Amino acid sequence: MIGWLQGELADPWQLDKRYGLQLRCQGVGYDVLITQRQWLTLPPAGTNLSLHIHPSIREDAWTLFGFGERHERDLFRELVAVSGVGPQMAMGLLGTLEPAVLIKAIVHADLRQLTQAPGVGKRTAERLAVELRTKLQQRYAASLDPSGPEGFGGEAEISDGSGPEGSDREAVQITLGALGYEVLEIHRAIRAVAGMGLTEAPTADDWIRECLRWLSREVA
Repeated sequence: MIGWLQGELADPWQLDKRYGLQLRCQGVGYDVLITQRQWLTLPPAGTNLSLHIHPSIREDAWTLFGFGERHERDLFRELVAVSGVGPQMAMGLLGTLEPAVLIKAIVHADLRQLTQAPGVGKRTAERLAVELRTKLQQRYAASLDPSGPEGFGGEAEISDGSGPEGSDREAVQITLGALGYEVLEIHRAIRAVAGMGLTEAPTADDWIRECLRWLSREVA
């Protein structure tokens, strides 16, 4: 398993929305795909370069994806683990948004920013926020801005002492927001469900399910 390569940069290339280079290491040339952001800042050919590598092995192809920093490769691996997100879409996300910006956009369910990446529609952006939010928030808590984008500025906007608390409340807010509900709608749903009472020690999923049921009834 190849995890890191160091060698001489040669033959950087672009084909449609794919960017790559050849890295020559001790007489062997490795073709490596990189993000557009990294491609635009490559040093001159012949320069010594090191890359953190994610190998993708399929029956019809072996592909190497290269990243200047290990945390970028780790984030790439988190992205491709999400249903519907393939390597090229993950590279598009990392090529469009700086890692720190991408992490914040996922944690705060900033669909507008996520859909700037090629091939990323609203549904995919919602899945990214729902599936990765908690994991990325825990891993990068120290570097995240707790205020977030407007409409997802923390618990104060919907917290009045009723409903789920802490991370469960945040999960409910982010999930319902990613599904298109406004902050005030989410606030009303939580208060209504809290007033109806739930089973003892309800989980975030319990709150989300009951809030969706209440919101669907309101629309009907």
